[in-house]
Amino acid sequence: MTSDKKATMSKDLLSIPCITLDGQHKTVGDFAGKVLLVVNTASQCGFTPQYKGLEELWQTYRKQGLVVLGFPCNQFGNQEPGDTLDIVQFCEKNFGVTFPMFRKIDVNGELTHPLFAHLKKSAPGLFGSEKVKWNFTKFLVAPDGSVKRFAPLTKPADLAQEIEQAL
Repeated sequence: MTSDKKATMSKDLLSIPCITLDGQHKTVGDFAGKVLLVVNTASQCGFTPQYKGLEELWQTYRKQGLVVLGFPCNQFGNQEPGDTLDIVQFCEKNFGVTFPMFRKIDVNGELTHPLFAHLKKSAPGLFGSEKVKWNFTKFLVAPDGSVKRFAPLTKPADLAQEIEQAL
């Protein structure tokens, strides 16, 4: 038995399925041991320029173990109305996104994706609310499974210190 007391992500979290924009079936377990920055995104939102900052974080910290995961969502003001191809083309053309992007999901309501259900429960928002309030809410998941939530107003660059600590 080792004396290492460092926890790891739970099996429940690791088994959550996700489908990339290009149709690859993944689980959170494919990113085990990494620091994850999970973000619900949208192409027609006032926060959409944050794609650039997210890509910069990905390029800066990916070799150290950061993975940015983008999950398009159309639940806020119909700001992600396009289909998978529209989303791919928009992200690549306008922001040069190369970090993993996934199929459009719901982050609230009856059809909430299991990953976001887990993240919201692990890191409630203001006044204990588990609801995601808007696009570009960010969840930073450490390799031990601990989760921190950041509001849409938090710019990606403002997360650098938190990411460095988690790495």
